[in-house]
Amino acid sequence: MPGPAIRPYLPKTGSKSRMDLVSIPANPLPDKVVSGAVKTPDGVTLRFARWEPPPGRKGTVVVLQGRAEYIEKYFETVQDLRARGFAVATFDWRGQGLSDRLLSDRRKGYVRSFDDYMVDLDAVMDQVVLPDCPPPIFALAHSMGAAILIRACHAGRRWFDRAALSAPMIGLPLGAFSRFAGPFVRFMRLTGRGSAYVPAADQRATGTRTFDGNVFTSDPVRFARNLAVLEAEPRLALGPPTIAWADSALRVMNEFATTGYAGSIRQPILMVAAGHDQVVSTPAIESFGTSLLAGSHIMLAGSRHEILQEQDQYRRQFWAAFDAFVPGTPLY
Repeated sequence: MPGPAIRPYLPKTGSKSRMDLVSIPANPLPDKVVSGAVKTPDGVTLRFARWEPPPGRKGTVVVLQGRAEYIEKYFETVQDLRARGFAVATFDWRGQGLSDRLLSDRRKGYVRSFDDYMVDLDAVMDQVVLPDCPPPIFALAHSMGAAILIRACHAGRRWFDRAALSAPMIGLPLGAFSRFAGPFVRFMRLTGRGSAYVPAADQRATGTRTFDGNVFTSDPVRFARNLAVLEAEPRLALGPPTIAWADSALRVMNEFATTGYAGSIRQPILMVAAGHDQVVSTPAIESFGTSLLAGSHIMLAGSRHEILQEQDQYRRQFWAAFDAFVPGTPLY
């Protein structure tokens, strides 16, 4: 497989490439970055970025984003990780950020199957992380990214010594979907509506609504920062899920609920749940966590879904748990 197209980041002096990293005063680009693109075996171009380790390196943390997220949203997290001595690698999943979008309407959150995300992860690990990033390798994954990572661990990928998961997408809150949601979206997909938005979805880009009433963060400054990034580069924005994405996500969550699934995962995993999460189910995270062979879980009371975009009081608790978990000797 050909190696990735790599170029050091240079300040933009003219027109923007679709692989450029967006730096604004409120969200500056961390230094010592290499950015570029990789091509997956099925022909999808993914944008990636990696940061060199500081002196006295400890290894690499691979950051796996949630749905509708993008590299720039994690600049602060990159700085936090590099301050801890880590190199960092991250990328935009297919269908979001500045990676290839899969439909002509780039605002539609679409994927045929979560297996396609596994193809993305394999490609980035093979072409960027394993050849160019110092071991040991750890993972930090949020929401949808955490669900993809869980599937990768269950399938036997052994890249990561340890994995920390922020509000993983294990299940949905009660009332978010009725018990008929799975059959309904499957029927809609079989009738050719897979590329349509889920019914009654707010079609504005995720993260562009008003701060009041948002379900992602209680921090108005970080909310405004992320909105400013989307205003500076509208191509990063993604709208609500499509029928196909919802069908694929529900299938994955049903996998997680099967007997013995969590208990068959061997990698050490830390799961951090948000106590005021209205996007994914905190009880489902706790139940899954108790079944892990080499895992633990904690709950941050009061935090909303995007823990790493939250107020400092919640972020400090997350990083304390991360620091206690990641530097230790692997359990297997």
